[in-house]
Amino acid sequence: QIQLVESGGGSVQAGGSLRLSCTASRITIGNLCMAWFRQAPGKGREGVAFIRPTGSTDYADSVKGRFTISKDNAKNTLYLQMNSLKSEDTAMYYCAAGPWSSNCVSVEYAYWGQGTQVTVSS
Repeated sequence: QIQLVESGGGSVQAGGSLRLSCTASRITIGNLCMAWFRQAPGKGREGVAFIRPTGSTDYADSVKGRFTISKDNAKNTLYLQMNSLKSEDTAMYYCAAGPWSSNCVSVEYAYWGQGTQVTVSS
């Protein structure tokens, strides 16, 4: 059974940092589009950061310059380093895996983790 398990969420004051991790089982993230999404209460799901099999990345404008997505293929683990956190970053964060593509922003993500909560207080 394919599993994505997130960790690293928590509560932090505005301006602080958190690092999320997502460990995958029964899939090889190096061959796939991987992404972080988030969903705040009462809002739709938002794609935050994307990483291609090649390692190149894309970001939502709202997090560009503050968040960094990366992966360790040997550990089969995806990361999201979040710096300069703002109250509007408060949400449940999910990692997701999708098919190989040169455009990981637009693919359909078939596999999802259970989410990890990030709460930023101002």
